[in-house]
Amino acid sequence: MSTPEYKVGLLFSEKSLTAASETTQANATHLAIAEVNQAGGIHGLPLVPIDGHPGAEPADYRDSALRLCDEHQVQVLFGTHMSSTRKLVLPVVESRRRLLFYPTLYEGFEYSPYCFYTGSAPNQNSVQLARYVLAHFGNRVLFVGGSYVYPFESNRIMRELFEQAGGEVVDEIYLPFYATADDFERVMQRARDTAPDAIYSTIVGSDIPALHRAYRKAGFDPATMPIVSLATNEVDVLRMTDEEAEGHVSAAPWFSTLQTPASQAFVARYHARFGEQAPLTAGAEAAYFQVHLFAEAARRAEGQSVDALRQALAGAQFDAPQGRVQIDPETQHTWLWPRIARLDRQRRFELVLQSDQPVKPSPYMVEYQLDVQP
Repeated sequence: MSTPEYKVGLLFSEKSLTAASETTQANATHLAIAEVNQAGGIHGLPLVPIDGHPGAEPADYRDSALRLCDEHQVQVLFGTHMSSTRKLVLPVVESRRRLLFYPTLYEGFEYSPYCFYTGSAPNQNSVQLARYVLAHFGNRVLFVGGSYVYPFESNRIMRELFEQAGGEVVDEIYLPFYATADDFERVMQRARDTAPDAIYSTIVGSDIPALHRAYRKAGFDPATMPIVSLATNEVDVLRMTDEEAEGHVSAAPWFSTLQTPASQAFVARYHARFGEQAPLTAGAEAAYFQVHLFAEAARRAEGQSVDALRQALAGAQFDAPQGRVQIDPETQHTWLWPRIARLDRQRRFELVLQSDQPVKPSPYMVEYQLDVQP
């Protein structure tokens, strides 16, 4: 006779362009599941994680989601990273009435009754980064990104923000995944020709260090024209030299250098489980706290149905490493704490701007106007 259990699915790849970041998210998910189980699980039922192990392509995430839902009968899935993978998984969870928890920043302008978004929406990172660039560097920006939905949409939003402030996008360049050194050299040549005040990058995954390498080789100075990004994280800088990293700017709700008791305790628990050198990212922090949000809601839900869980998740709160977070019942996105950091000489994210309160998600940027005053 089998022991009752609560199966949950994981959709993080060890083979994709963003595999290094997804590994941190998978690790943090397993850490949170272990903590939930140590606290008694869900009404005594332990959470049993089933890794979908998707491959390198977006369609692989869809296929893994189908297996998790149809063969393993999981009701809840944690994961996907790039927007191209999330968009292929959403029809699976919607058609089968399962829940997906998505722990990565994204471009906004999306809603699914079967998805809860715990990464940053545009008003929680794009707005803050645009203001910071305008205040400290200038209003002429060069865009460079990968050729898929997130860069296209994120650039559209950032263009609107800069143009509201009287700024200019000097050019918009899109590169293939696994871009070559020649691809990045063309970007640097365009930067020489247009002389922007900053380069806004939506390059992701293993292409990020290559961008920084080309920038360093070109001899540019981040003090006057930095690469600014929502996607560059602690995993990416591990594959850069100190000189390739220093001076560039990222925005996220959490950095591993955040010096609060809750943040430091989370880092310590993570390192105790996965090793002192295991990197941590904002995506991992979201992957961690979304499991706890789910567990808190599942314990309060009236029954084990997906509809009961959705109702219990509306307004759910948790003291996350970044600060207290909560699900916004109107959008199913999360109140988060915007932060901006500059990379120092040791490739550490030095916090330069922090919100003193969580920011309500506005994924559709409805009636939103950028306050051009820094």
